[in-house]
Amino acid sequence: MPAIKRSEEEEAAAREHGSEFLETLARGLRIIDAFNASRRPMTLSELAKAAGLARATARRTLFTLEAGGYVASDNKHYALTPRILTLATAYLGSNQVATILQPIMDRIADRAREVCSAAVLDGRQAVFIARASPARVFTTGLELGLRLPAASSSVGRVLLGRLSDDDLDQHLAALDLKAVTPFTIVDRSVLKARIIADRQQGYALVDQEAELGFRSIAVPVRRHDGAIVAAMNVGAHVDRISPGKMIDAFLPLLQAGVAEAKPLLV
Repeated sequence: MPAIKRSEEEEAAAREHGSEFLETLARGLRIIDAFNASRRPMTLSELAKAAGLARATARRTLFTLEAGGYVASDNKHYALTPRILTLATAYLGSNQVATILQPIMDRIADRAREVCSAAVLDGRQAVFIARASPARVFTTGLELGLRLPAASSSVGRVLLGRLSDDDLDQHLAALDLKAVTPFTIVDRSVLKARIIADRQQGYALVDQEAELGFRSIAVPVRRHDGAIVAAMNVGAHVDRISPGKMIDAFLPLLQAGVAEAKPLLV
């Protein structure tokens, strides 16, 4: 079988990471990531374009994923199979933060009567890794794996607060800030000032910046040495609670929860 020609991106990755870099695995992960761009099965051409791979490379990669049971095909379209969830399950099952926070979040959700969630930072996005909901609240769109822009979410701003001022400048400079709602902050200087103020006060309250009609308050989750490893929040519809009452009612619950978790996180 002839060798697959490297793309410019793969050549750059090989130079950066050296001989230990496994290109075939990287291509497989890029194909898996490409499915995030669509909520429907995709053709070979669509996947190759989305992953930035040559058609022949994408075909071989998909053949391998299909042989492993992670992808299914009807000879025209490809789709991920439920087996792909084993990758997420492996992460969640081995993630100490999610395991320790879950029972704490369950208690907070019961007392707050609202959804409590935990997230970690992944590049420019906050990714939810744990969630608890009281029985009376039916919610959609807050499932595990949900990604929100870090700059416009309460958990994201708490997580960005762990950056130094210089690193925060670099992070914000690289963002293409867009108004998700009429309340989204898109001015970098204002956003930086807000993140620094949140860092100093120990919590972030974001009011309808990521989603209209929804506000949330978040606190940093620190491990035993004080390093921020996650963020935990409680969110609610604007009709159910005001920002002031959110601080009075939810902030103490969150603060007590992260204080309980801190000595357990190593």
